[in-house]
Amino acid sequence: MAALSANLPELNAGVTAAVAAVNGAGDAGSASATGTALANLVAGEGIPTLYAVMPHIIAIAKDGNSNSQAGALEAITALTTAMGTAAEPYLLQALEAVILLGSNRDEGVRNKAADTGRALMTAACPAVSFVMPVIFRMLDNSVHWQSRVNALNLISIAVEEAPAETAACLPDIVPGLTPCMTDTKKEVKSASKDAMKKALSVAGNSDISGVLKDLVTCILKPKQVPELMHKLAGVVFVQTMEAPAMAVLVPLLVRGLREKSTTTRRQTAVIIDNMSKLVENPLDSAPFLPLLLPALEKATETVSDPEARAICERGLKQLQRLDKACKDVLGGEDGEVEAIAADQGQVLGIIQTAVGQGDAVFAVSQEYLATICCALIDGRVKEPERWAAASAPYLASFLDSAAVATGVAQITTECVKQIKEIVEEEEEDDGKEILADCEFTLAYGTKILLHNTKLKVKRGARYGLLGGNDSGKTTLMRSISQEQIEGFPPATEVRTVFVEADILGELSHLSCVDYVLADPRIQADNITGEQVAAKLRSVGWSSAQGPKENDGVDTLSGGWRMKLALTRAMLLNADILLFDEPTNHMDVMNVKWVKDWIIAQENVTSIMVSHDSGFLDDCCTHILQIANLKLHTYKGNLSQFVEKVPEARSYFELGESKLKFTFPQPGPLEGVKSKGKALMKMEGVNYRYPINDHFTIIGCTVQVSLSSRVGCVGPNGAGKSTMIKCLTGEVEPTTGTRWAHPNLRMAYVAQHAFHHIEAHLDKTPNEYIRWRYASGDDKEAMNKVTMTVSDEEQAAMDAPYVLQWKDDNDKIQTAKRFIEKLTGIRRQTKGGGKEYEYETKWKGIEVSGATFLTATKLIKAGWEKHVRAVDQKIAMMAGMYIRPLTTGNVEKHLEDVGLGREFGTHYRMGALSGGQKVKVVIGAAMWNQPHIVILDEPTNYLDRESLGALANAIIEYEGGVVIITHNDEFCRKICPERWVLQKMGDGIGRLDCQGDPEWMKHALEQKVEFKAAEEMVDASGNVTEVVQKKEMSKKEKKAKIKTLKAKIKGGDPLDTDEEAFAIENSLM
Repeated sequence: MAALSANLPELNAGVTAAVAAVNGAGDAGSASATGTALANLVAGEGIPTLYAVMPHIIAIAKDGNSNSQAGALEAITALTTAMGTAAEPYLLQALEAVILLGSNRDEGVRNKAADTGRALMTAACPAVSFVMPVIFRMLDNSVHWQSRVNALNLISIAVEEAPAETAACLPDIVPGLTPCMTDTKKEVKSASKDAMKKALSVAGNSDISGVLKDLVTCILKPKQVPELMHKLAGVVFVQTMEAPAMAVLVPLLVRGLREKSTTTRRQTAVIIDNMSKLVENPLDSAPFLPLLLPALEKATETVSDPEARAICERGLKQLQRLDKACKDVLGGEDGEVEAIAADQGQVLGIIQTAVGQGDAVFAVSQEYLATICCALIDGRVKEPERWAAASAPYLASFLDSAAVATGVAQITTECVKQIKEIVEEEEEDDGKEILADCEFTLAYGTKILLHNTKLKVKRGARYGLLGGNDSGKTTLMRSISQEQIEGFPPATEVRTVFVEADILGELSHLSCVDYVLADPRIQADNITGEQVAAKLRSVGWSSAQGPKENDGVDTLSGGWRMKLALTRAMLLNADILLFDEPTNHMDVMNVKWVKDWIIAQENVTSIMVSHDSGFLDDCCTHILQIANLKLHTYKGNLSQFVEKVPEARSYFELGESKLKFTFPQPGPLEGVKSKGKALMKMEGVNYRYPINDHFTIIGCTVQVSLSSRVGCVGPNGAGKSTMIKCLTGEVEPTTGTRWAHPNLRMAYVAQHAFHHIEAHLDKTPNEYIRWRYASGDDKEAMNKVTMTVSDEEQAAMDAPYVLQWKDDNDKIQTAKRFIEKLTGIRRQTKGGGKEYEYETKWKGIEVSGATFLTATKLIKAGWEKHVRAVDQKIAMMAGMYIRPLTTGNVEKHLEDVGLGREFGTHYRMGALSGGQKVKVVIGAAMWNQPHIVILDEPTNYLDRESLGALANAIIEYEGGVVIITHNDEFCRKICPERWVLQKMGDGIGRLDCQGDPEWMKHALEQKVEFKAAEEMVDASGNVTEVVQKKEMSKKEKKAKIKTLKAKIKGGDPLDTDEEAFAIENSLM
């Protein structure tokens, strides 16, 4: 029996007797009966009596014998059922005593304590945050282990009964349970492990659900952290990252950042970067930033690997963004933010102002209600219904219904004002019609592009859509046009047209008019061919400088293709026009025409992706920026946007680029000692398309060397791309000559760059490059017209060849033979001449009877294109010797042109953005380490940062470069020499070569100083040192030839090197 203190609250006679009966219970039966009787009596008298009796019951639970303690537990259990919600503040005062009874010597008391604890915890679930401090106190090592197990079990009960409220407490639960998981008492360790697993399950984020078990393991076995970081780095985060999920991950991330391994710290930074982008409300991150920021800052300073350090800096930038957003709302300096949790004292004041302070009994309910209100504030709950349901039960015992309603309303109003949140800036109402107002998430494959973002589009507004390559600009517009954006009005309400210049392959044979008429929407609107032709003429078709409306679309330059797409859009009378690089391929006059036309459409909304900063500055009324998986709207043009977001300055200046491209340097060329020596040239070239009556270009004479930095400029349709096609061998000149060094390796990126890959969209970039070069030559190069045998050439090849040779008696013999093929072996002519001889196999004769014929003889016999193919293959093999065609080597090569391994090796090309596809095309063309690079409109689809990286790579490149571009800033930065093509009055393009005389003179005098390869990497990644051949003097060479002639004449065997030397010098 407990000795009850005289200082306990006074009770009436009936309750006093009932308490005494509990305290004097002699056995388990009387304990149960007296406990139940006391509960029924108190429940009948109400909250004031409960307030008075609880200290007595708690005293018995602490100091009574086992029977009286059992009675006290029975009374508490019965009261939780009998008195309901209003009794919670008073009954929970006994929670600590109940937990401590879990270690009572009497098994019956222990079991009863567990049941009572469950009853109390179930009742307290709306106020989990109220009881958690009690539970954490009971986890202290000074508390008996059985009571600690009871306390841990209560957390599991909270998870079952109130998962949402428990989730809000995870930031305290995770660190609170962690020490118990390594406790020496196995029962405590087991219970804490179970409690932790259940607590983590309410994190509410399915992205991390698969690794929750591993998280628990890492707490027990810290050495498992690197393995878990590796697993987490592969998780595709798609759900909004909220405080409970962060509470689970942050301790692990901090530990990951403290690991010694650079790989683990890099992976941790990647996770932080990905996770931070999905934080919908930055205030959710406020409690964790003081832990993460210093750890990541230290990792950024101490990681030695530059690439890993860059990843850490990227993650740090995201955390700093969240930190700034928190400080803007909460205040705080020096990396710390002020408390985000609601102030319980302030909330208690709000309650007391609304309902009065009341007596000591009411004060207990008010304190408890303040805890619940703080939880609602921290959870950013604003719905009046939830506030009324949560607060009214604790007031109803003290106020009439009218006072309760008034008090609840006032408490709700004032507490909602305490919610701390980041207020979104509302766009001012300008009275314009809203065409679309939606919230959506956009993904491409496994990559999240936009997450829970909003888009509001107004009639007549002109939006510039900005974002780096891979951010989802084109995907967003295509998804809008294909009605795949949730909440965006369908075509029946708002007509949306996507304007793009790519000509579909199956329609490329059509005329301009027929191409427009082939569009199903044009057909549905019953638009006639005459209407199409009239609209084409109105925008420049059939003018002196323009094409004819019946010309084939495949003959159009890029600029005219875009005008064709725009004309089609004009005929469709769209409400919203979506432009993907509308100024691509366009000269200055056509760019101005597009600007003027777009600005004049007052009732048509435009959304434009463009890397032309001047175009965006002149056209845009608003800027839509994709950043951190969100769409941000800014009023004004590009210049005004940059004033607000200075880091976007790279949209203006190439020099701002931090991205770096690296082109492979070309190897030496036989006989080329000066950088100014021509490696390819054309003389007097004229060209006419087969379907046209007039020439496109005439009189073109140019040459390209290793020192060339040529910008090819001119208006749309002047023939720039046509001339380049003649130079590269894509087409055969109608008249005139083209020549290229036999060992030349050339990279060519066509104007309509995607044609290189359009038949391979089901391959990854890595697979495409390995397919393209798998046989030792460039399959794309072999598809050129100049490499395809014509009927006339085939007839010459099929004709007999008159072969003459000297027999053993030195007599000339003659025979007619038929050439079967060139074996691919080549050597220089005897006497060290500049011409090559090619091993030729005859039909019906074994390979051993093959003959070496000079290039001149083979060309005369119709085998010119096969000679070129052998030259090209030998040149290609020279480039591939140093870098075998392996997945790893290709992956590294693509990274050097700005395409990360994720997209280069794991994404199919059909899923890539326009900018990524351009990088694939450039990377594929550069794989063979070319001596000359020819780029036709390389700036299309690349963002400003990539443009800057491309310009710098070209500047550092040791080979020759020819560029067609309308981007004057890009051209002037890297091209001191210009080829200017212009149409004259007859509509034919003529060439004018211009340049900086001093630069060209210096370039011609420059010596070739290529460094010979010192090592090669095989398919397994093994590095082998390349033994350099020592150049022989003329005397040494003459002596070796004499020695080998004697060995050959005497029938002596030759070793491998001797045989190669003999073939090279025509001794065999």
